[in-house]
Amino acid sequence: MKKLKETDRLKFERQLWKEGYRHVIGLDEVGRGCLAGPVVAAGVVFKPGTVIPEIRDSKTINEKERNALSDKIKSEALRWTVQEGSIVEINKLNILWASLETMKKCVDNLDPSPDYLLVDGNRYLDSLIPYTCLVKGDNRSMSIAAASILAKVYRDDLMKKLHKEFPEYGWDTNVGYPTSTHKRALKEFGYTKYHRTSFNLGTRLKRL
Repeated sequence: MKKLKETDRLKFERQLWKEGYRHVIGLDEVGRGCLAGPVVAAGVVFKPGTVIPEIRDSKTINEKERNALSDKIKSEALRWTVQEGSIVEINKLNILWASLETMKKCVDNLDPSPDYLLVDGNRYLDSLIPYTCLVKGDNRSMSIAAASILAKVYRDDLMKKLHKEFPEYGWDTNVGYPTSTHKRALKEFGYTKYHRTSFNLGTRLKRL
């Protein structure tokens, strides 16, 4: 049987390091499809030559391993940051632009500034810093995958804390995504201050 070729998640970083870039940041966000909670972005810069083979798309990793990898990334990264895009920003800008602005917050938060950006997805904001957008980048770049892990761990933890305030919506398991439990609670109890009112929530009832 022919062995499947393993994904080279350092292809882009290796080339950029070879070209002399020393602060390549991987950028990713989580929570775009949620009905509640902020969108969260993360950025990770690794020292050139760093290899952590177990880093991959956060969606393919179970919670226990994700949490362990998050700690490892924070300890081994040259620099890292996690930023939120608030409900207000999402409702004002729309979710796409709020996501892009939140990734930009990650870039602006680092000192010294990154010298190259690897961005998950197919678009980014105008930038004086050179960048490459990578569709499904969280499975093609170790730096982007690391960012996806940090963002997901942070956001999942946040939604579990918010669940204690409004347990009916099931945020401890669905973390804000539109599951049947979440949609049923919206119809029964209405929307909370943590819901994105620019989204179709299936209810006009505001929870007091």
